[in-house]
Amino acid sequence: MCGIVGVLGDHEVAPILVEALKRLEYRGYDSAGIATVNGGRLDRRRAVGKLVNLSDLLVHDPLPGKAGIGHTRWATHGAATVKNAHPHRSGPVSVVHNGIIENFRELRQELAAAGISCESETDTETVVMLARHYMDHGMAPREAAVATLARLDGAFALLFLFDGEEDLMVAARRGSPLAIGHGDGEMFVGSDAIALAPLTDRITYLEEGDYAFVTRAGVEIHDAEGRRANREVTRIQLDQTRIEKAGYKHFMAKEIAEQPVVLADAVRHYTAGGAVNLPEGLDFAGLDRLTLVACGTAYYACLTAKYWFESLAALPCEVDIASEFRYREPPMPGKSYAVFVSQSGETADTLAALRFCKEKVEKIVSVVNVPTSSIARESDVALPILAGVEVGVASTKAFTCQLQVLLLMALKAGVQRGRIDAKALSAHLADLAALPGLMNQTLSREPAIAAAAAAIAEAQDVLFLGRGAMFPLALEGALKLKEISYIHAEGYASGELKHGPIALIDKTVPVIVLAPRDALFDKTVSNMQEVMARHGKVVLVTDAAGAKEASEGTWKVLTLPEAPALLAPILYAIPAQLLAYHAAVAKGTDVDQPRNLAKSVTVE
Repeated sequence: MCGIVGVLGDHEVAPILVEALKRLEYRGYDSAGIATVNGGRLDRRRAVGKLVNLSDLLVHDPLPGKAGIGHTRWATHGAATVKNAHPHRSGPVSVVHNGIIENFRELRQELAAAGISCESETDTETVVMLARHYMDHGMAPREAAVATLARLDGAFALLFLFDGEEDLMVAARRGSPLAIGHGDGEMFVGSDAIALAPLTDRITYLEEGDYAFVTRAGVEIHDAEGRRANREVTRIQLDQTRIEKAGYKHFMAKEIAEQPVVLADAVRHYTAGGAVNLPEGLDFAGLDRLTLVACGTAYYACLTAKYWFESLAALPCEVDIASEFRYREPPMPGKSYAVFVSQSGETADTLAALRFCKEKVEKIVSVVNVPTSSIARESDVALPILAGVEVGVASTKAFTCQLQVLLLMALKAGVQRGRIDAKALSAHLADLAALPGLMNQTLSREPAIAAAAAAIAEAQDVLFLGRGAMFPLALEGALKLKEISYIHAEGYASGELKHGPIALIDKTVPVIVLAPRDALFDKTVSNMQEVMARHGKVVLVTDAAGAKEASEGTWKVLTLPEAPALLAPILYAIPAQLLAYHAAVAKGTDVDQPRNLAKSVTVE
């Protein structure tokens, strides 16, 4: 959500800033801009829409300078207009900002009384107005930035640039992530390592409450109390091929296709030697409860994991949406773990829920794709899902990798709690090792799935049904379709159909039924028959045995390879993803950057 980049360089920074912003497009945005200092003079360019609009503007109205900041904005306050786009400026100060300034209205009123008026509808502009106010009263840029930070309530990552200062940026982080990149006589700042990857592999992550004075000679970091702080410089290894489309039309298509490879990598990582190898200190044996917390797709991964933990390990599980969790102040039994699942590791609501649980549970565990993220760093134990960089806003390979790691945790818990013996564990691990092959077979069915999706794309409403662990997959399938095709879709537990949703069924409504031939198959088929009796158009997603038994009267059948019931949720994620993808392609929507959405949601 929004993207920040800053450069103190040896070369003209405008093209460097634009290229870095392109690497942050995956986060979602509706406008973009850059500011530079050249010959001591601060100036900026801003444009609404895609980065190509900013690039075109810079061709006709260049912006020279070797020091600069840039931003891609995802609107929170004010519409997507040039005046609301970042960087914001007031007098000698320009700022880019991720997050929300909660007390901006009070500050704006105070500044208006001092004769400083706003030009935009944004909360961010208050930051530059306040810094300008302090500079007007004699403060130097560094002092003014620190004084400004002390007045701000909310969550933010901020980067300041000043008129007359070609060798200074001030960076600050409270709630939203920010990274400092170290070069040879150059320095960089970015929302994440992806933005900085081609520029440097030496990164310092600011910690909560930190602010930093960045010059070409290096960085001086202070903690939330204003004390000088030493933060580690780490070397990142970012596979650049993971942020290229590699011949695919969209990142989402590439990331769907990568799933067999990344899941195979992850299972080898966690199961070497025929055991489930999790970090030391994870002991599920004496726990009374597990609390799983996440948002969006990760929340559906947690709902699926609940079935696994309770059936494999007899470990009671509570699953919560992060944005609701801490506000109801749930009681946390001492003999429990709290598990937080996030692709980015920076999800604001999930991070806030994690902090609520500290000191209340035995361990904080995170399941994340970015091991250097805030959620990972603030956890007692962090389990990487090893999906690699995921650019498409609609999560695909991260979702299935989350499922796999959560399943491995459930298997470990089952062993530790005496519910799974060595023979059963060996069989489960053999099934997991075979899963990438089944996924490849499923991907080979893409032409049939694409044909079904093209027909679904003509609908205005779609329902997804599933029982057992297929119920969270129905929710996830509906979410994917909504996210990128903008078709209204809902997921339901099949048994809930007659408790309301059946009223929606008519001949215009496709109903996608996720039904492997398992112990719940017959009950799901009964619900499917109720749909067909009301002229609903059933798309049955099943295996060969299920297709043979229940395909009569259906609109379309998508046949997948037979899979062990335990692994079916991971395998059946693929047709759900492909149906959404090809429906979106058929409708001509922006698959990788759907409207109004952001990849990393760093505001509550």
